[in-house]
Amino acid sequence: MCLQETRAQVGQLDPVLLHPRRQYAYFNDAEKKGYAGVALYSRRQPDRVVRGLGWASADREGRYLQADFGDLSVASIYLPSGSSGAERQAVKFDFLQRMRKPLQQLRRDGRSYMLCGDWNIAHQQRDLENWRGNRNNSGFLPEERAWMDWLYGELGLVDAFRVLNQEHGQYTWWSNRGRAWDKNVGWRIDYQVITPDLRECVRKVSIYKRQRFSDHAPLIIDYDCDALFSR
Repeated sequence: MCLQETRAQVGQLDPVLLHPRRQYAYFNDAEKKGYAGVALYSRRQPDRVVRGLGWASADREGRYLQADFGDLSVASIYLPSGSSGAERQAVKFDFLQRMRKPLQQLRRDGRSYMLCGDWNIAHQQRDLENWRGNRNNSGFLPEERAWMDWLYGELGLVDAFRVLNQEHGQYTWWSNRGRAWDKNVGWRIDYQVITPDLRECVRKVSIYKRQRFSDHAPLIIDYDCDALFSR
């Protein structure tokens, strides 16, 4: 289970979150309290845990956490939002540019990857309800969408949800304004991005909406990866 925008330091966590029964828990906190941060829970102990991407502006904000299991890597990733203004949008563009290199490296290293998280970009028109009104807004800018085109096109990674579900209206985030949740006026900005070898492992996809936990809804994907875990 991968979590993003935890907004907590490890020292603030209740023991049941820090040391859950029958699970291993890992965290990469932002230096700034109450901000960003990612976490990962696993029933199996990883062979290795990697925190951070290697550049300060991302690592100070706790935006990447990776757990390795044999030849499979599962990462919790949280891309910056640029919605607060031009300064943060510049940070987001810088992140996208810098992120190209580690993504290219993971495509070359021969491992299988699941990159699970809040990518803060709606890729296509079908991925948000009001796409016409958001063409000039962060999260649906042409440059951001072109980066996603590169991710799925030239780089060859796969949007695991779209392997089985091609429908419109499949959103994972809703504004807290204007009854967006009730009207399903949302965005699909949470993804599990996988290497092509895992495409055939995808068995079931869903967005959990029976309860509302935050402005995001959990993205749940079932994989059959027994062959990977037994290597």
